[in-house]
Amino acid sequence: MATINSDDLPRHLSAGLKPLYVVTGDALLLAVEAADSIRAAAKAAGYAERETFVVEQYFKWAELRNSAQSLSLFAERKVIDIRIPTGKPGTEGGQALQDYLENMSPDILTLISLPKLDKTTQNSKWYSALQQKAVVVQAEDVSRNALPNWLAGRLKRQNQSADSATLDFLADRSEGNLLAAFQEVQKLALLYPEGMLSFEQVKDAVMDVSRYDITKLSEAMLSGNAARFARILDGLRAEGTATVLVLWSMSEDIRKLGKVLQAMQRGSNASTAMREARIWGSNLSQIESAVRRIKLPQIERAMLQAARLDKIIKGLRSGDVWDELLQLGLRFAK
Repeated sequence: MATINSDDLPRHLSAGLKPLYVVTGDALLLAVEAADSIRAAAKAAGYAERETFVVEQYFKWAELRNSAQSLSLFAERKVIDIRIPTGKPGTEGGQALQDYLENMSPDILTLISLPKLDKTTQNSKWYSALQQKAVVVQAEDVSRNALPNWLAGRLKRQNQSADSATLDFLADRSEGNLLAAFQEVQKLALLYPEGMLSFEQVKDAVMDVSRYDITKLSEAMLSGNAARFARILDGLRAEGTATVLVLWSMSEDIRKLGKVLQAMQRGSNASTAMREARIWGSNLSQIESAVRRIKLPQIERAMLQAARLDKIIKGLRSGDVWDELLQLGLRFAK
């Protein structure tokens, strides 16, 4: 029926409810908020009863069918809340969901919660059937570039604001941990009155709640953000991340970039080269950015350095692994 971002959900709900909603994505905070908003709107619209089904290993799909066919004597309308934590209902569940969609009652509002789905699941028959009849609410994680604006929006809800430098500072401290970022924003409402927040106020109040992960390290490397790359690498080191995992992640992206550059050297355009290299999703824009800056000889030298790094990690050569990882990444992040 339609796909909307979780930020657009309040405006959508103000225009009236639809009979079927699917909330999906990897941002747990945004997914929970979206589902809560739908349930609250349904309650306000007179859906007085709610049944919740959590689909786990031995879930009996007949329970869903029975619920859909029966309404309480005291409630004219109800919400059926289906939660599938794995995103994979199985063969029986997939068919049960398709059957359910074919026999939906006008007195039932259905809410289905799913995690972020892989490409195979997105192309399945049961999910395709959902997409045709549901309003799909995408609860996607907030990228680093978009995080300052997201934080500004959350501050605005509590009648507070901050300048761009302060928002960037707050984003750096909460990158990769959206729930913690939200909690820090709430803390600012408790500590300070409404109005403009100073950098000093935010700095004094906010803990470093960053959760560094390897995918964000590669993102910083490929996008050419040297300061961010160095900060995330330092965070990974402080958290005790295995150097072999860091090197593997960086090397994989360098190899992908090399494949694209080789294909382009043979005459392919960038989009064709990336499709052939099986690059998609968020990785697509990152590789696109790197392709404009990096030349093939840099890839060749980087792969030689990665091979030396592998020997250092295995104890076959001497050297400072973390310093070498920094130098490897800065080949692309400058």
